[in-house]
Amino acid sequence: MNRKFNRGWTMAAALVVVGSTLFAGCASKNDPITQADKADEAKGVPAPSLEQTKAIAEEGFIYGLPLVMNYAVMNEFAVDSKSSQFKAPFNQLHNDHRVATPADTAIITPNSDTPYSILWADLRAEPLVITVPAVSKKRYYSVQLIDGNTYNYGYIGSRATASAPGSYMIAGPDWKGATPPGIEKVFSSTTPFALTLIRTQLFNPADMPNVEKLQAGYKIQSLSAFLHQPAPLAASKIDFVPATTDGIKANFFEYLSAALQYVPASDDDKEIRARLASIGVGPGRNFEFKDLSLEHKAVVLLGMKAGDEKVDKFLSSGMKNINGWSVGAFFGDQAFYKGDWLMRSGAAKAGLYGNDAAEAMYPITRTDGNGQTLNTGKHSYTLTFPAGKLPPVNAFWSVTMYDGKSQLLIKNPINRYLINSPMLSAMKKNADGSLTLYIQKDSPGKTKESNWLPAPDDTAYLVMRLYWPKATPPSILPAGEGSWQPPALVVSK
Repeated sequence: MNRKFNRGWTMAAALVVVGSTLFAGCASKNDPITQADKADEAKGVPAPSLEQTKAIAEEGFIYGLPLVMNYAVMNEFAVDSKSSQFKAPFNQLHNDHRVATPADTAIITPNSDTPYSILWADLRAEPLVITVPAVSKKRYYSVQLIDGNTYNYGYIGSRATASAPGSYMIAGPDWKGATPPGIEKVFSSTTPFALTLIRTQLFNPADMPNVEKLQAGYKIQSLSAFLHQPAPLAASKIDFVPATTDGIKANFFEYLSAALQYVPASDDDKEIRARLASIGVGPGRNFEFKDLSLEHKAVVLLGMKAGDEKVDKFLSSGMKNINGWSVGAFFGDQAFYKGDWLMRSGAAKAGLYGNDAAEAMYPITRTDGNGQTLNTGKHSYTLTFPAGKLPPVNAFWSVTMYDGKSQLLIKNPINRYLINSPMLSAMKKNADGSLTLYIQKDSPGKTKESNWLPAPDDTAYLVMRLYWPKATPPSILPAGEGSWQPPALVVSK
């Protein structure tokens, strides 16, 4: 999701508008909006006008973006075994014995701090049990539980449950019952398909064997296997509508209709779902953009573009600007969002699957301290933390570089995608005790290379991560109001 995405919509909409003028009335008999209109009219419900259709497409984009992004990632990670991003089938844990690199493209703004263990859970037949080993108090780890709404529905790990071993259960929306014996806690997903992301801190490259040993201790079992009971009947096989992260723009409402089959409606979203149904979008509906009339194509594209612009506006103005960094808390559970689809969509676009503020904070920036766009193709920058004012965390912090357009990691000659606190011992501080990072595309010279964060030959996007931020001053919490503030990026040449 990027600015090229927006320009693509603008161009496509313009072409469609021209076409609709030349060929007005040339509607397809399979137009899903027209079919929905006829169904509504048969019930005595007025069909939406073109302007109303545009407004519904706009609102639907904002509501549906996280669901569509999540659905596409699920397909690439757990459904399509031929995808270059495939991890493992449902209910099997995949351990990455490396951190993210530019080859990882399914999720924007990927975290390259920690090796991931990834589980896509199918909770239709029965719950799953996640068992974690004892983890040293010196090593941070977290188990983030994310449902198909992109709500964070629970945590296990250093902050949430401490470092002791234990078994925890994740259940789908239809499960009812008491906590089974041997289970520390039950976590309930709002959807039958859910994602689990396990982050295990890596101190340095030589530490990977230790991380792998811990990863081998993460166990996934069905509840029946954990309790040594007969398994229930298996859930029926699903032929998922194929989806890719690259295909989101061209197939948005087709993907949304597919995703909604596996996201039960709630009181929060019944109204928007009813409006989407009026234009032919809904669980199991076959919304094919190619079947739309030219005028419907135009208003749908323009509505999506307007929705995307609102999301971008939220990201630029909906958070507190501190020295050029946008600071806010916009990841959480269902109660956190309270039906605020714009915030949820902004969160997904800023970085899909972000943590709750108590688990991690994410100052982000595309500008220097003067509000000018970061263009490391034209300028070099410095980021200086004053003495004694490094990011205040209980775990660790990092600054990661991304391409300004794709929000993906960039290839560079030293294969360094971030600078983090475990690297401090190898870095050079200034005479006054401050720490300067060199943000530029070319090496600042051998004497400064330990502090160099390679940048793209174009616009840049920086994300600071504070894992398990301190809650007492100095702290970045509450988000945007804390006593600690990220320093500004300064043009050095």
